[in-house]
Amino acid sequence: MIELRKMNYDDIREQWEYVTALPANENGLTNPYEGISFEEYKITVLPELMMHENPVNMPNWFVPETYYYLWDNGILIGEYRIRHYLTDALKTGAGHIGYSIKKDFRGKGYGTKGLALTLELARKIVPEEEIYLRVLKTNIASFKAICNNGAYIADEDDMHYLLRIKK
Repeated sequence: MIELRKMNYDDIREQWEYVTALPANENGLTNPYEGISFEEYKITVLPELMMHENPVNMPNWFVPETYYYLWDNGILIGEYRIRHYLTDALKTGAGHIGYSIKKDFRGKGYGTKGLALTLELARKIVPEEEIYLRVLKTNIASFKAICNNGAYIADEDDMHYLLRIKK
């Protein structure tokens, strides 16, 4: 059964393994936690990332963000992040949703399925009329997954497509 689970302490080991195995920068997704220890993840990173959903004492530019993990029959497949609303910079930048899929599971439809589940949640959270996403033009798989979920190209620059999905 494919499901999304909000970041939590019960799945801490699997989440840590996933996050620390992601490259520092791949397909436009940055990961400052590549290779950190389990203790550092447990004591510092996980509490901080969970606090991002309901931030306290953050800078004015900070946008609340909730982390979810995609699971299939008990195996962690991918990570999805929903930014609750957008600043002007995020409207032409990262958008509402960012995600990644484990290399071993790419090309099997998980990006499309996980994004569909994430969009169900985002439609309840996001106040804008459309869900904003951005993808590198070289990331064909992610572009297809986003388009499979009803996106259209709203704009582009030299490196990215700026995509929108109606709520």
